[in-house]
Amino acid sequence: MAKGSLPADWIERFTDPYSVLGVSVTADDRRVLKRYRAVAKLLHPDALALLDSETQEFATQLFARIVNPAYQKLKQEKNRAESSALLRLQVRRLCRESAFQPQTDRASQLMTHPASAVDVFYEQAIAELAEMQYEPLTRFASITQEMNELNLVYLQLKMGDMVVREKRTGLVSATEAKPIKFTPAAQRKEVETESYARRHYRRAQEYAKKGNWAQTVQELKDAIKLEPDQSEFHALLGYAYLQQNLTGMATVYCRQALKLNPKQSLALKYADKVGVKATETPSAPDPSTTSKRGLFGVFRAKP
Repeated sequence: MAKGSLPADWIERFTDPYSVLGVSVTADDRRVLKRYRAVAKLLHPDALALLDSETQEFATQLFARIVNPAYQKLKQEKNRAESSALLRLQVRRLCRESAFQPQTDRASQLMTHPASAVDVFYEQAIAELAEMQYEPLTRFASITQEMNELNLVYLQLKMGDMVVREKRTGLVSATEAKPIKFTPAAQRKEVETESYARRHYRRAQEYAKKGNWAQTVQELKDAIKLEPDQSEFHALLGYAYLQQNLTGMATVYCRQALKLNPKQSLALKYADKVGVKATETPSAPDPSTTSKRGLFGVFRAKP
């Protein structure tokens, strides 16, 4: 990122107003305005007062020349419709030319999702990226490009019958009409079959390993909303509360974990500390295995 001034090609490079503002292509007036205000606050001179003058000038230009024009294109339904139409035209062109192959993980994963899960994954991915798009400013270019890829892939998936319709109307020949090509990486197979609740749990495990208990709690709450009958979710949530000295909450979730599975290993490890008695005594684990793995061994995702 060039300090003090915008790179010369940014005006032409970031033409997708949805990705610039950090909202999905399904955003309405309220969501657009809410996001615009959030970005304006982040780029306001008062928020950047402790940074050097060149960075402040860069933020000012970014807001005036990139963010504001994007908002103007999205603040009214008519303008959003026009912006979406331009993106769909870009998708059609890329399909005809077979020129688009996603370069980012989220866009690549979205390509392989079943139709029933596309909307949820897409909205979640956009929300996650928006959280870090302007903090710090050095992330803006890469995050915005990733959002643009997500938008194009999402629209392409929603336009799944596009090629058939174009062939019927004679807009393109059968040889020209090709879907966007994508060769998924080998490691994505596991991700494709992983439930959203399990993803929250996996992230919670990572936060727990780092001692970030507040974020661990949030991820586990989201996981339990989706799959409330998973004993390991409740066990780890209770343990996260215990680490924050919230014994009452820890007791509730420890008890629920053991209710769902009396042999839940993590819950049993701290049950006595929170005054919960197991309803069933599990088989004693191998001491040598326990000593090698340690407490955080139970945080590892299931194979």
